[in-house]
Amino acid sequence: MKLPQNLIQGTLLKRYKRFLADVELTDGEIITAHCANPGSMLGLKDPGCKVWLSHSDNPKRKLKYSWELTELENAMVGINTNHPNAIVAEAIENGSIPALKTYDSLKREVKYGKNSRIDILLEGAEGGKTYVEVKNVHLCREEGLAEFPDSVTARGAKHLAELSDMVRDGHRAVMVFLVQRTDCDRMALAHDIDPKYGEAFDAAREAGVEMIAVGCGITTEEITVNRSVKLEE
Repeated sequence: MKLPQNLIQGTLLKRYKRFLADVELTDGEIITAHCANPGSMLGLKDPGCKVWLSHSDNPKRKLKYSWELTELENAMVGINTNHPNAIVAEAIENGSIPALKTYDSLKREVKYGKNSRIDILLEGAEGGKTYVEVKNVHLCREEGLAEFPDSVTARGAKHLAELSDMVRDGHRAVMVFLVQRTDCDRMALAHDIDPKYGEAFDAAREAGVEMIAVGCGITTEEITVNRSVKLEE
């Protein structure tokens, strides 16, 4: 997925009220950017971090800048949670996720379950449906190991239960963990952060929901799925 052109470099001063971040640009100007990420962003919001922002000329926007990437010493990290569905949809369409290659149509944000919307709905030639939920992963507390979630997510547990319902109804359901870090080739659940999500994960897998993790190549120009990631117990 192509990122907006000409991302702007800056230094993070602080992230606050979840969706706001003060950033000092390279020319010394201090601006407030929108942070689309509702999670804790542990390890990615420290003052002094190098960040990359996009700029919008939309007159209806209150904040003209959006926080897109954090650049660490040894990794690029995608933090904009508005992007994962598009990244995964593009990867499915170009065949970068082998487990999701066979389909005839791809739709996004389709109503299903109990007043929810599935991130991606795939349909085959014979009418079979595959329900795909996407979760963004960017927490890393151990070298090479990505973890999810980075904060308590009752909504995430609900999604797992609804995917299980789809399997019981005779459909295929897949949870895709999108690791938006260039330094991780393994992934595990952060049971200490949200034990209930871990329980929901185990129940969903037992019900037949497929769990896969994929990693990304990230530059200031684009984010693309480029590898599979080992999902550890």
